[in-house]
Order: sequence, then structure tokens, then C-alpha cells
Amino acid sequence: MSLTPDERHVVDLVADFVDRRVEGRVREFEEDDVYPEEFIEEMKELGFFGLLVPAEYGGVQVSTACFAAVTEELARGWMSLAGAIGGHSVITYLIRTFGTPEQKSRYLPKMAEGAIRATMALTEPAGGSDLQAMRTVAVREGDRWSITGSKTWISNAAHSGLIGLLCVTDRAATPAHKGMSVMLVEPGEGLVISKKLPKLGYRGVEACELVFDGRKVDDDAILGGVPNLGWSQMMRGLEVGRIQVAARALGVGQAALDAAVRYAQERESFGKPIWKHQAVGNLLADMATKQRAARLLTLDAARKLDAGERADMEAGMAKLFASETAMQIALDAIRVHGGYGYSKEYDVERYFRDAPLMIVGEGTNEIQRNVIAAQLIARNAI
Repeated sequence: MSLTPDERHVVDLVADFVDRRVEGRVREFEEDDVYPEEFIEEMKELGFFGLLVPAEYGGVQVSTACFAAVTEELARGWMSLAGAIGGHSVITYLIRTFGTPEQKSRYLPKMAEGAIRATMALTEPAGGSDLQAMRTVAVREGDRWSITGSKTWISNAAHSGLIGLLCVTDRAATPAHKGMSVMLVEPGEGLVISKKLPKLGYRGVEACELVFDGRKVDDDAILGGVPNLGWSQMMRGLEVGRIQVAARALGVGQAALDAAVRYAQERESFGKPIWKHQAVGNLLADMATKQRAARLLTLDAARKLDAGERADMEAGMAKLFASETAMQIALDAIRVHGGYGYSKEYDVERYFRDAPLMIVGEGTNEIQRNVIAAQLIARNAI
């Protein structure tokens, strides 16, 4: 899918930010797991948090294809920066698509400028990807709702001013997902945010546990104003989320491929650059081919979403293939580098640590296969 000239300019702006400001400085933040405050502030100033916000609310509202390209560029520099706009963008999309006029005017302008950063809260300590087993509940108490339960592995939780919380609002509903709502919850009394959880990769940006202990919210916190519609709303939002995760994987994969191609030309053995050895040349060829296929799958899913079509199968395919591809490319980049690939002096070891997140995040790839299979049968029922 081709981008408009304005969208191309946005992507070029992000690429310049990555090349000029991020690359070469990542280790200042990554090794000690330091929150990249200065990068986040620059991303706010450049408008990166408003990419899915309509212009009438102060945003840009680029196409999903452009959003994916922006995400890829950020992840090419440092995957954590792409993660910083991940959940925020999903909640932006949900409010834009399903929010009441009051919710849109209250949140979207501040989200566009990054004054309010949002995150989504789905995963629970005992549930993982099994959202139907959700235990976090919102119970009616007088004219308010009281939320009790916990969520874990919530990215950007400590720096977010708004949480898009999927929870149970009707425990008698059958099946269970028909009794779920998305609550727009701001931090406050009755919500405890844990210190950040230690991670293999995806460093700098925090992931925390949220504990709701009687957090009170009003009716206007329900996305769209009507309870028990949260499952279908969030599943639609996850189409954006999975495209975003696929694009993050593209960024990591591209960075690893670029590093391998560069090193294969610089490094010599037996009197010639190592890319001329068939074993290395074949690795590079396979890496580049898989990377291109992953990008085309991601753009296909983005096109479906931009056309207003259902894209859960396509987004699942993109997320599945792109994440597995990023993991393989990162490993193969280490192979190309040999012993140096195992050293922290080279960035490929970081790509190898960051890549697994996209395999297990936003619904594990095992869940993606279930989604793809179910949709495949549903669309081709006999």
C-alpha cells in the first residue's frame, strides 16, 4: 500500500529521529533499564502519540499502514520506543471508534499531545491469554462501579494517565465474554501499581502489575456508555494492536538484517568477504526474503483495517509470521556475526533479547494460530 506524501513525510521524520537521536544512545538507557524520558518527550513534541487521533481533536489520524511504518522505524532504533506508543494507540483507536462524544473530547486532545498516555490492561496473573477466565470485576455499588482484581505485564503502567481495562461487569452472562466491558480508568485511590517487573528484553519501558481494590468509577468510565460490549470492542482494538506488534517485529527484524548485511561485507575469512561463502550468503537471502514476506503480510492486514473490513485473521497472520521471522532473523544475525554476535559490543544480542516479546505479547502465537484457524473455517464453512 502506498502512503500519501504527508504520510511519507511522517515516516521520514521518524526515521530521522531514530537515526539522529536514538541509534548510538540506546545503551545509555537499555543496559541499566532506565526509562527514556528525553526520548519520550521528543516523541510527544513530534506528535507521535497522536497518530491515530482525528485532526478535530488535535491529532493526525494517519492510515494504519502509515502507523505500521512509523512503528517499524521506531522499533528499528529501539523496540522499547515502539512499545511506548503500543497500548496508547490501541486505546486511542478504541475511544475514537467506540467512545461517547464526551469521552472523545475529554481524552483525545490530551492523548494526541502525549499529556495523557494510555495503556490497556487485559492479562491477569492466572489467566494469561485466556481472557474468558477473567476474574477482574466491576460491581455496581449505588450509582458507581467498584473494581476489584489484578492485571499483570501492563506496559507503560507507571507513566500512564488512563487505563483501558477489560473487566467483567455481568458475572451471570453466558458465555462469559458477553458480560465484559472496557472501563476507562484513571489512577487514583483503590489502584496500586507495582514496581516494574524485570524482563529479558524490552528494557527501559516498564511493565507492572495493577491491583484494583475497590477502585470507584462512574458510568461515564464505560467505553461507549453501554456496559457488556467490551469484548467485541477490545477484539477490534486488538486488530490494531497485533498489527502494531507485527510492525515492531519488522523493526527488530530489519535492524538485525541490516546489521548482518553490513557485517557480512566488512568481515573477511579465507581471503574474501564472508557473504561470498555460500553458507552465509544463503542465510542473508533467506533473512531478506522472510523479512519482505512479513512486511507484505503486515501491510495487507493494515489495508483490510483501513478499508473497514474485519482483519482479525490477517492481523493474526501478520503478528504470527512477523514475530517468528524477527526471532529467526535475530538468531541468524548472531550466526553471521559468529562469536561477536554474542557480545554486547554488537547490537544483535539486543535484537535477540527483544524479539521474543512479539512472540508472547498481544496474545501468544499459539493463540494467534487458534484465531487464524477459527476464522479460516468460519470464512470457508461448508
